[in-house]
Amino acid sequence: MKKALLAMTAVAAAAACGAAFAQTSSSGVTLYGIADVGIEVINHMPATGSAGGTVTRMNSGNLSGSRWGLRGSEDLGGGLKGIFVLESGFDIDTGASGQGNRLFGRQSYVGLQGNFGAVTLGRQQNSLYDLFGAYDPMAVGPRYSLNSVDSLFNGRADNAFKYTGKFGGLTATGFYSTGRDATVTNGSEVPGANKVGRNYGAGLAYAAGGFSVGAAYDQFQGSSVALQDRTAKRAAIGTSYAFGDAKVFAGYRWLRDDGTASATATVTRSNVYWAGAQYKFTPAFQLTGAAYYTDVKNSGADSWMYVLSGDYSLSKRTDAYVNIGYVKNKSGSTLGLNGAGTALPGANQTGATVGVRHRF
Repeated sequence: MKKALLAMTAVAAAAACGAAFAQTSSSGVTLYGIADVGIEVINHMPATGSAGGTVTRMNSGNLSGSRWGLRGSEDLGGGLKGIFVLESGFDIDTGASGQGNRLFGRQSYVGLQGNFGAVTLGRQQNSLYDLFGAYDPMAVGPRYSLNSVDSLFNGRADNAFKYTGKFGGLTATGFYSTGRDATVTNGSEVPGANKVGRNYGAGLAYAAGGFSVGAAYDQFQGSSVALQDRTAKRAAIGTSYAFGDAKVFAGYRWLRDDGTASATATVTRSNVYWAGAQYKFTPAFQLTGAAYYTDVKNSGADSWMYVLSGDYSLSKRTDAYVNIGYVKNKSGSTLGLNGAGTALPGANQTGATVGVRHRF
C-alpha cells in the first residue's frame, strides 16, 4: 500500500511539474536598455550665483534617454496575453536615477493584450510621446529636439489607465490618469478634489508605404487643490514621408495653459512649428537637419532652434554621433538646446555634443 501511495504521489508531482512547465514555457522576460552619453560645449548657460556663460560638461541621454528595463508576457490562451514593463531611467554620467528619482520612472505598468489591442495600468507615456517620435527629425530625443521646445512631448503620467490598438496601418491610443504626478504633495488623487492632477489624452496615426500622419491631444489639471480648475491643453499634428534614402518631416503644436504652474501664473498661448529632413549617405551614416519655431502669443519672446546631427553606426547596436545646435532668442526668451530655462534671457545659444550610444 505504501509503495502504491508513493507511486501515485510521484505521478501527481510529475503531472504538476509538467503543468507548471507548460504554463511558464510560453512566458518570456527580456532585459533591455540604452546607454547614451556625450561631451557637450555650450554657451550662454545660466548658473546659480553667477552670470552664467560657457560650460564644457558630460551629458547622459542625448539622442536617447539612458535606461534599463524588463518587459515580459505570458500566453493566457485564446489570443490573450498578460504583459508588463518596468523601465528605469538613469544618468550614466553620475549613476543617479532619473524622472524625479523614481526607480521605474520611465514606465511601470501591467495589463492584458489581445486582438482588441492592449489595456494597461500604471505609470505610462502620454499620447504625444507615443506618436510623435515618428514626426520629429530628432525623434523627440532628450536634447536638441522637439522635446527641448516642449517637454510634454516626452510626457508621462502616474496612475494611468491606457488603451493602445494597432490595426494594419492605423494606431490608436488613449489614456486617463487619476493623478499625473504622485511626487507632488496633495497634487495627485486628493480625496474630495478629483480634478487635482487629472490628465487625459488620445491620438491616432496612420502609416502606408513611406507616408505617415498622426495627431494627438493632451490635457491636465493643476497639481493642487487651488489650481485644480486650471488646465493645460495641447494638440499636435505631424507627418513624415520617406523616399529612397531620404525622409522629410513637418509638424505643428498648439498650446493653451491657464496657469497650471502656480497661483501667480498667467495664461500662456503658443504655437510651435517644425520641419526637417534625414538622408542616408551610406548604410552606416545618416545626416539629420531640423528647424523649430516657437511663437508665444501676446509676447515677443519667440525663438528659433536649428539642429544638425550626424550619426554613424559602428555596429547594429552601437553608434557614434555629433549634434550641433543654435537657438535664436528674442525679448527675454530662455529657450536653450537642452530645454526652456537653459539659456540666459534673450541670449542666443550655440552648442555641440559628441557622444556614443549603445543598445542592449
